[in-house]
Amino acid sequence: MAKKQTPSDIPVYLFTGFLEAGKTQFIQGTFEDKRFNGGEKTLLLICEEGEEEYDMSSYPFKNIYIRTIDDPSEINPDNLTALLEETEAERVVVEYNGMWQLQNLFANLPDTWAVYQEMMFVDSTTFLNYNANMRSLVVDKLNTCDLVVFNRFSKDFDKMEFHKIVRGVSRRADIAYEYANGQVEYDDIEDPLPFDINADKIVIEDSDFALWYRDIMEEPQKYNGKTIKFRGLVAMDPKFPSGMFAVGRHVMTCCVDDISYCCVVAEWKNAASLQSRQWVNVTGTIEVRKHKMYRGKGPVLNVSEVVLTSAPEQEVATFY
Repeated sequence: MAKKQTPSDIPVYLFTGFLEAGKTQFIQGTFEDKRFNGGEKTLLLICEEGEEEYDMSSYPFKNIYIRTIDDPSEINPDNLTALLEETEAERVVVEYNGMWQLQNLFANLPDTWAVYQEMMFVDSTTFLNYNANMRSLVVDKLNTCDLVVFNRFSKDFDKMEFHKIVRGVSRRADIAYEYANGQVEYDDIEDPLPFDINADKIVIEDSDFALWYRDIMEEPQKYNGKTIKFRGLVAMDPKFPSGMFAVGRHVMTCCVDDISYCCVVAEWKNAASLQSRQWVNVTGTIEVRKHKMYRGKGPVLNVSEVVLTSAPEQEVATFY
C-alpha cells in the first residue's frame, strides 16, 4: 500500500503560456535531464494539447504518469488527489491551458500540494498581439510566474517593449530571451523606482501609487521603519478594532473588470473621526508585523498625520 503523503511532500512545477509557446518541448527536455528526473514518480497533468507531442521513446518514461485535464471543472481537490493516489506520484508537473484563469488552479489545489516553481513560455512573434487583444489572460499568467521565457526572439525585436509589459505586472519575475539558434539572454534592464526609498520621508505621487503598492506588498521588509506619505481613499468597517482604518486606491492592472481596492492597514488614535470614501493625505511609519487583515505579516501604517483632501485627477491608479 502506498505511503500516505504529508504536507509539503507534493511539489508542483507549473508551466503556463498560450498554445504553441514551447511548453511541451521544454517539459520534454526537463524530463530528459537527469538532474531533474532521477526516477521520481511524477504526475504530468496536460491541460491543453497542441501540435507538439511528448516523445515517450526518447527517455524511459516509466516513472512519468500522464493524465489529461479536458475541462476546468476537473481541477478540484478530490479529482487531483485521486489522480495522485492512483499513480502514487511524488510530485506534479502541470502544463496549463493558456485560456484558463490560474486562480481556478490555485484555489483548487489539494492542501498537500505547493507550487515550487512557475514558468511562463511565450511565442515572441505573437505575444504583442495576445497582449493587445487578451490582456487579462496575459496579466493572469505574468502575475505569479517566477520566470518568463520569450521563445523565437529576434535581434530585430525591441526588448524594452517586452520588458515593459512584464514589469507592468510583476517586478519580481525573471525574463529570458531565447533566439532561434538556441542562444539565451537574460534581461538586465534596470527598473529604478520613481521615488527615493532612502528619503527621510518617502512621498508617493498619485501617478506612482500602483507601483509603490505592488512593491511594498512584494517586498514589505525594505519599507520597515520608513516614513511614507501618499493620497488615499479611506475605508471603514464596523468590524475593525478601535483605532484602525484602511487606506488605499482603486487599482487597474489591465482592464476595467479587474479594478480592485488596494489598501494597507492603518492605525491612528483618531481613526473613529474618519468616514469611508474620504480622500486623505496620510503620513505614517511602516511597521511589518502580524495583523489579522493580512492573515499573517504585512505592512501596518502607524499614522502620524491625516489631512482631508480632494480626489486625484485620475481616481483609479494604473501602472502606466
